Amino acid sequence: MDLQQEIARRRTFAIISHPDAGKTTLTEKLLLFGGAIHVAGAVKSNKIKKGATSDFMEIERQRGISVATSVMGFEYKDCKINILDTPGHEDFAEDTYRTLTAVDSVIIVVDGAKGVETQTRKLMEVCRMRKTPVMVFINKLDRPCKDPFDLLDEIEAELKIKVRPLAWPISTGPTFKGVYDLYADRLSLFFTEDKQRAEGVELDVKLDDPAIDQYIAPFTKHLRDDLELVEGVYPEFDLDSYRRGEVAPVFFGSALNNFGVRELLDCFIRIAPSPGVSHTEQRDIRPDEPKLTGFIFKIHANMDPNHRDRIAFLKICSGVFERNKSYLHVPSGKGMKFAAPTAFMAEKKSVIDEAFPGDIVGLHDTGNFKIGDTFTEGEKLRFTGIPSFSPELFRYIENADPMKFKQLAKGVDQLMDEGVAQLFTSKMNGRKIIGTVGALQFEVIEYRLEHEYGAKCRYEPIQIHKACWIESDNREQLEDFRKRKYNNMALDKRGREVFLADTSYALSLAMEKFPDIKFHFTSEF
Repeated sequence: MDLQQEIARRRTFAIISHPDAGKTTLTEKLLLFGGAIHVAGAVKSNKIKKGATSDFMEIERQRGISVATSVMGFEYKDCKINILDTPGHEDFAEDTYRTLTAVDSVIIVVDGAKGVETQTRKLMEVCRMRKTPVMVFINKLDRPCKDPFDLLDEIEAELKIKVRPLAWPISTGPTFKGVYDLYADRLSLFFTEDKQRAEGVELDVKLDDPAIDQYIAPFTKHLRDDLELVEGVYPEFDLDSYRRGEVAPVFFGSALNNFGVRELLDCFIRIAPSPGVSHTEQRDIRPDEPKLTGFIFKIHANMDPNHRDRIAFLKICSGVFERNKSYLHVPSGKGMKFAAPTAFMAEKKSVIDEAFPGDIVGLHDTGNFKIGDTFTEGEKLRFTGIPSFSPELFRYIENADPMKFKQLAKGVDQLMDEGVAQLFTSKMNGRKIIGTVGALQFEVIEYRLEHEYGAKCRYEPIQIHKACWIESDNREQLEDFRKRKYNNMALDKRGREVFLADTSYALSLAMEKFPDIKFHFTSEF
């Protein structure tokens, strides 16, 4: 199969949502229908101790939430599908923002009872900024939920995007019967007593077939009326406007009961875009270029606690990645070969010989890589749009066990490279300060330091309102600023200067008094 065909059959997407909308359950069911797993691990069920396939860190199993993006790849109907399951909790939003730089489309999961929630709005902003095509899956229709038409209005108003239903629910709540697939124009019901498997009986009945009554009575007339209204209110589905990110196709279902999932997957592989053009500071890169380019969008330490390994997630943007072939690691200028590049199924890894644009490859990392690093076959490129946001919360981190100084230093160093949080070193006293987007990250850092590195830490409070990276062409003014603000100056992990403003007033005053200094609130500038 040539490069063009391999690109055409790839679909790389992220599943995003507010916590608890059923994102991880939907991921499981997509894997189930794709044949990648045979039994879904019930995410919240204590009877099934498996846990969800995509939640593989110990802390995720204990909390029942996802705290890190996991990558899963599988084949379905001659398409290679790469799913990135992201954390829904807002404290881990930064991981999700970065993941969105590595995907070609997105599925947003909305809880049918709660509708659109805050975190979903924020994530939609990132998709809009990047013009990423979006699909919406309205979940949990087997529970009492809002009227489907009201939900569609809410999505249009809150996410500021036009919608077009491609599936329609037959009743909701306790009487929920299934969905009518508008894209394929057929009634699609799924019968199985065992909700954890995908071997169910599927029906294929058209709307005007009298036999439809025996399956969905007494809701037949209601369904016909609803569908007439849908066709009257919403314009025909237009593939191009979906791919431009202007219209979101909407699906309804219950991931837990396997309703609506196959319709979503079948339609997704037909309409979702395959890998497209990537942007670098130097030029745009087409996926069908013969030479390899790719960038690291995530680093994960200790995926296998027995081996203390670090894996860098490389998104392939063009060309073919080959095992044991030398590639240029642009930041260091060194050539590197990889003897065991891996493909993922959450924490299960398998060594691969080659990978194509759209694929995510795991590279073993001994501490050389950083988020945003580029690999090429010699060309010096730097990919754009991989943000690191200014943290909201800050604490001093101290060693709680003097015997474990080295372990703590190594643990903090590696976890910060993952982008879990940001590390600043105060110029005044040399103390280490950790900045995070959410409070839960402090717990995760403490937990992982103890369980993965055998080091104990304690936190001390510090009054900081905002961290901003500074730069200026006016050297005199910069020097004056450094002297006056010496107590508030720090260096980030890359050695760049950061101003730690203790109040919003101090920050606005500094911006006013030093007009030639640029204050950046994301580290990408």
